[in-house]
Amino acid sequence: MDSMAKLNFWLENDYFDQDTKNELISIKNDAKEVEDRFYKSLEFGTGGLRGIIGAGTNRINIYTVRVASQGLANYIKSLGKQDKGIVIAYDSRFMSPEFSLEAAKVFCANGIKAYLFDELRPTPQLSFAVRYLKAAAGIVVTASHNPKQYNGYKVYGEDGGQLSLDGSNAVIAEINKISDITKVNTMDKEAAVEKGLLEIIGSEVDDAYIAMLKTLQVNKEAVAQVADTFKIVYTPLHGAGNKPVRRILSENGFKNVLVVKEQELPDSQFSTVKSPNPEERSAFELAIKLASDNNVDLIIGTDPDSDRVGVVVRKNDGEYAVLTGNQTGCLLLEYILTAMNEAGKLPKNGFAVKTIVTTELSREIAKYYGIELVEVLTGFKFIGEQIMLRDEKGNQKYLFGFEESYGYLAGTDVRDKDAVVASMLIAEMAAYYKVKGMSLYDALIKLFEKYGYFIEGINSFTLEGKDGLMKIKSAMSTMRTAGYTGFGSLKVKAIRDYQNSKRFVVADGSTEKITLPESDVLYFEMEDGSWFCVRPSGTEPKIKIYYGVSDKTLELSQQRLENLKNSVLEVIKPLL
Repeated sequence: MDSMAKLNFWLENDYFDQDTKNELISIKNDAKEVEDRFYKSLEFGTGGLRGIIGAGTNRINIYTVRVASQGLANYIKSLGKQDKGIVIAYDSRFMSPEFSLEAAKVFCANGIKAYLFDELRPTPQLSFAVRYLKAAAGIVVTASHNPKQYNGYKVYGEDGGQLSLDGSNAVIAEINKISDITKVNTMDKEAAVEKGLLEIIGSEVDDAYIAMLKTLQVNKEAVAQVADTFKIVYTPLHGAGNKPVRRILSENGFKNVLVVKEQELPDSQFSTVKSPNPEERSAFELAIKLASDNNVDLIIGTDPDSDRVGVVVRKNDGEYAVLTGNQTGCLLLEYILTAMNEAGKLPKNGFAVKTIVTTELSREIAKYYGIELVEVLTGFKFIGEQIMLRDEKGNQKYLFGFEESYGYLAGTDVRDKDAVVASMLIAEMAAYYKVKGMSLYDALIKLFEKYGYFIEGINSFTLEGKDGLMKIKSAMSTMRTAGYTGFGSLKVKAIRDYQNSKRFVVADGSTEKITLPESDVLYFEMEDGSWFCVRPSGTEPKIKIYYGVSDKTLELSQQRLENLKNSVLEVIKPLL
């Protein structure tokens, strides 16, 4: 069935509501738009669904959410775990409550009890709730920090981590068995409640989550010493972090938390920002103004589903600097390991986890403290997987994990990045350095002086639609077979091809096996110790290039980073 035939099927079938049909009628004469909406079904990837909200098989809407939920329900039943139930959370995005309820009604119709939160909650709290309620799985309706036109559907296994590759493939197989989108089991909300298949949850799980977070405090005394004068500006960027972040900061002793009022309440349009992404300085414009007006040292901002957190610190000259995800992660890693070491509680079997595109500075920190640093593919699901394999089922102790894209996790009761625990620890860390007469920026410079000036960069290219997807695939294929030996004056030492599971050494042509799962990623190790990595985004129509360098001074590192970027882009940009 071609795209126009699929559109007509949606227009002519009574299963689809009139608003959906009206939307399709409005684009019926736009052949390119029809093609983009119907040339494929929205793909259930390794983490679930993510797409533009709208009518069509290649969009996220109540119908594609129902199909994904039916596939997941079939998978849960195939495991014989339907009696354990499923937990459902959602954030402040457009249609998030509606998609959550639609999913719940499908699970209930399949005899699987659904625990649905009474209002928006952070993604990490969903992960916690799956473990707390001993459920078979969990979903959270969110598109994280994507632009406002997106929404998504992330799936979690019974360990609280994002669904494994095997689990995702099994769900995909179940979804592919559904040949007719109109033949999905569903039931009325009232009937589901009456039969005990739908339970609305709230404060009990909130209280248990906050109690767990308090056990992860590192230095209560530092907070108490500066609590009366230390000020924090916090912005939830219209998302789910507002209540839990403010609650944990208050209950941990911070008395002066100023909230950006314009960004305090949920807003699916994210009307005060270009993008609700704490990786971007523009998202902090209002927060920086509030901080500047009130002589505040620390700004914290969480994304819509509160799994990522950004940090802005005041420098000695009074200007505000946005820390990168790598910088915040390394500050936290150093802070946690230092505290454990000073208290004589640093375990010999401890380990930390980073992704392959995360800073090599973390490796130096781990080496200094004598703990193992485990490297995984991009995506926090792989960090959660290491907790399960090494800590829960193995004989090692998980200490901390992070990724460059502003995701951090301490503790093991959550198995995904957690902006609530990170906000708590960042505030506590800032208080700790304040007691020592230092800002977090001072602490960062001290970190560089101790280990070297490691800095990173990223270029991201957006290529929308079917044509964009084909161009990204073509570019990756070309780079994979080009046999690069250098970029500008920089020579390549080795190339890691994660799709073919091989590391190729340029000098002698030898190869080594890569033991991580297959992934469409190319990683270039340069002879001067710098590196860059190219990968398509798993959640957006983008291709990303990550860079990393280090040197003896910040200026030298910045020069090397600029040279690396220019040399790489000169070769790769024409492919895009």
